[in-house]
Amino acid sequence: MGEAILEVRHLKKYFPIRNKVFSSKPTGYVRAVDDVSFDVYQGETLGIVGESGCGKSTTARLVNQLIRPTEGSVLFKGQDLASLKAKEIRQARKSIQMVFQNPYASLDPRKTVKHLIMEPLLIHRVGTKKEREKKVDELLEVVGLASYHGERYPHEFSGGQRQRINIARALALNPDLVICDEPVSALDVSIQAQVINLLKDLQKEFQLTYMFISHDLGVVEYVSDRIAVMYLGKIVELGTYEDIYQRPQHPYTRALLSAVPKQNPKENKERIVLSGDVPSPINPPSGCPFHTRCPFVVEKCRTERPTFQDYRKGHTVACHRMGEI
Repeated sequence: MGEAILEVRHLKKYFPIRNKVFSSKPTGYVRAVDDVSFDVYQGETLGIVGESGCGKSTTARLVNQLIRPTEGSVLFKGQDLASLKAKEIRQARKSIQMVFQNPYASLDPRKTVKHLIMEPLLIHRVGTKKEREKKVDELLEVVGLASYHGERYPHEFSGGQRQRINIARALALNPDLVICDEPVSALDVSIQAQVINLLKDLQKEFQLTYMFISHDLGVVEYVSDRIAVMYLGKIVELGTYEDIYQRPQHPYTRALLSAVPKQNPKENKERIVLSGDVPSPINPPSGCPFHTRCPFVVEKCRTERPTFQDYRKGHTVACHRMGEI
């Protein structure tokens, strides 16, 4: 495994809750991300999966400093982004770009595609006007569109084409890390494979590193080198895609995988149905956050929070019963 381009350590984001609009004192906190640590290595794709509300997208925005963390550090190429001022963060974002979930809402309908893709170059004052126009034409062709599409407006394109425009915009500044936040979940199933294959081709061509966030385990398996499984603001299992899909150790990971449709409908696989609802991030349970729904819970799970332990080299799990179930 290569050099770690991103090192996230003990990252937390607590959103305050106030009963009154102008009250300065919070009555509680939503623990959206609660002590998350992971590395992303040069040239790899790290997939992050979990149920809706588990903190995946918040983690992505914390890495890019679109929202500031409550605690923790985000080291990108050795520089702690969480400690930077606004002007310095803006400069650092040249190397970290995002592809957002909704291809409709993330493009300004009043601007041409050419202007939208050129915008990052204008903000960071890259190149001359002629060089910027040439770059836009090249990017459009790289993502499978034609240069004349630059004169059109977003409403003239399909959802898949709009996401290609978003990808072109993300590549405009030649980033090292691209964070893909549910990039295909809003697209038709027939278009999803095209966009995913495009992302994989671009990764090879431009030596990109991806953080790929999704709730679709089938997509994550296809694109990821390593996978982090999140539950209630925490990472509960982290390993290669072989570790996660062939040797899952956390009961939550197993439950998620049991819900994935099989290619062979005759293949007999037991479905693990979790009881109860996801606990509130405002008042998370003591001990293991998953113990209220876990079919293998023991008394230790209710009182003692599990720490990350190595099951195999590079495969870490936060579960008291790791290796037993």
